[in-house]
Amino acid sequence: MEYGTRLREIRKAKGFSMYKLHKESGLSQGHISDLEKCINQPTIETLQKLLTPMGVTLAEFFNEDGEVSILTDTEKELVAGFRTLSKDKADLALQMIKALNG
Repeated sequence: MEYGTRLREIRKAKGFSMYKLHKESGLSQGHISDLEKCINQPTIETLQKLLTPMGVTLAEFFNEDGEVSILTDTEKELVAGFRTLSKDKADLALQMIKALNG
């Protein structure tokens, strides 16, 4: 997939208008549009400015399988909390989640 198409798909999946991404990234709407149309090629710094407000890492952007994790703030908090648990507590939390899902 072309980088411009990927950027546009991520922007739309994250619910960002071109204007909102412009405001949060500091890049002009025209420049973002040119990147999405593959008229210009982004630098890593430019990609970082575009992806950070959308909560996407460079690794996710360049992931060959195309998967982008679209986590809500609550899901991010759960993941962050889970990562701090000991192995025993993490296993218990996973069992609890499985039980809640029935």
